[in-house]
Amino acid sequence: MNGAQHILDTFHRHNIQTVFGYPGGCIMPLYDALVDDVRVEHVLCRHEQACALAADGYARASGMLGVCIATSGPGATNLITGVANAHRDSIPMLVITGQVPSGLIGTDAFQETDVLGMTLGIVKHSYLIESADELPAILEEAMALAQSGRPGPVWIDIPKDVLLLDTTPAPIRQSAPQDHSCPNLSDALAMLRTARKPLLYSGGGISLAHAEENFREFAACSALPAVVTLKGIGNAGKHSANNLGMLGMHGSRAANRAVDECDLLLVIGARLDDRATGKLDGFAPNARTIHIDADAAEFHKLRNADLALRGDLNVILSGLSDALQEAPLAISEWQKQCQTWRTTGGFPAADNEEPLAPITGPAFIRQLSRVTPEDTVIACDVGQHQMWVAQHYQFDRPRHHLTSGGLGTMGFGLPAAIGAQFANRQSTIINVAGDGSFMMNAQELATIRRYNLPVKLIIMDNQCLGMVRQQQELFYNNRESQIDLNDNPDFVAMARAFDIPALKIERTDQVRRGIETILAYNGPMLLHVAIAREENVWPIVKPGGSNADMVDETRRASTDKKEKVA
Repeated sequence: MNGAQHILDTFHRHNIQTVFGYPGGCIMPLYDALVDDVRVEHVLCRHEQACALAADGYARASGMLGVCIATSGPGATNLITGVANAHRDSIPMLVITGQVPSGLIGTDAFQETDVLGMTLGIVKHSYLIESADELPAILEEAMALAQSGRPGPVWIDIPKDVLLLDTTPAPIRQSAPQDHSCPNLSDALAMLRTARKPLLYSGGGISLAHAEENFREFAACSALPAVVTLKGIGNAGKHSANNLGMLGMHGSRAANRAVDECDLLLVIGARLDDRATGKLDGFAPNARTIHIDADAAEFHKLRNADLALRGDLNVILSGLSDALQEAPLAISEWQKQCQTWRTTGGFPAADNEEPLAPITGPAFIRQLSRVTPEDTVIACDVGQHQMWVAQHYQFDRPRHHLTSGGLGTMGFGLPAAIGAQFANRQSTIINVAGDGSFMMNAQELATIRRYNLPVKLIIMDNQCLGMVRQQQELFYNNRESQIDLNDNPDFVAMARAFDIPALKIERTDQVRRGIETILAYNGPMLLHVAIAREENVWPIVKPGGSNADMVDETRRASTDKKEKVA
């Protein structure tokens, strides 16, 4: 086999059935090999960034390795945003690019770029293949590395001549034995037992470790009041009585209040991101911290932990559960207090009962949550709609909520939904987008049509960059700058141009029927939802501010009134 054929054979041996890519000159030998190899399904996206984001969505929804492929030069550079997105959210991804022939590297040849140099900070590891003999071993190593420990993207850059040269298959790599031993939990248990107000804080590491069931067992037997990060939504399931919701900039008052009052913070699979913590010296000011993670690099990075435990989350959670089942925690007063906050300090009421009233974002998302099937996967873009989904959609599984957390990549949702649909052929996949984000990768309507994917597309259209407009309104004296999108295309006509049926709704009484219509349609369909330009996401913490100083619509109106009187 030549190098290109060997890559496809390796995919087959590792049960990689779907890859996302776009051809070009230096990767052409791999595409030539695809002609004769039907074991690997290649999905042709319409932009390389979308290839990476689709591979990302595939990996998030399935828990398996996502794979994207592109050529050298602009093909590789177009992948970068999608790869950075996967890196920031620790998504397992294999990136393969063609490179100019070995003899031309360093000569500024046509479509040559320094992939290793450009991607140094956005990958877990990267390789430039220098000979055909090393390709098999590096390919095995890269696939294992992308999925082991803390997952992440691994990039292999392969000169065109190497793809054409014969290779000798390397022995199948034996995975290094993983350490499944449990660290000593005695100190953690002692801290939990002496705390009067302990709080469970979980993030995206739970699903990355495939630890959802062990986490739920621990949450149930500990009965700890709990908060989640944006990527941790769904960890506890939608029926958890102790879940106070998302914390942080757009978190619930109940969650942020509990963090402010707790005396012990048990952090599991989370990295204390600034959007979650707000101003660090005001975050959980009365609490000691236990930090449990697979990646030791996260310990003490932003906040010194009183106790750090590195290891397999499944093993640690199981050990904690066993100990607490024998001797439950005595925290009934704290539990009652958190339940009171949960009842009175959630997200603002969102339902609008007036039939002819304009559609509000939160009310629409709540209706969507009530109507959709249990296995629905929501792939969000970035903006106000993303926060409304996080606040008001009831997720039962973390892999049902695909969102760009660390990088905040506009244009993520549509290609991520495509990847998720290939990963879950029978599930309902919905892309919830804003009008600004949707236009970032709108060309992928062609991919949906090509493969007749039954993805449901929802555009929440306020004809502006809503999140930017909101911050300009609140924190920049309402000085609007470059946020108007009132020259948006007719999204219904745009979808129909790609042979995708579409409809538009504008009133509250149209919401349920609109959602039910797209869900019932046997194929892709777009729902254009008109919402008010001035609608904001509440509550909100000023960037750089403390989570204890949340602002909601009522508090802001009161402040504005006082300023006018003064």
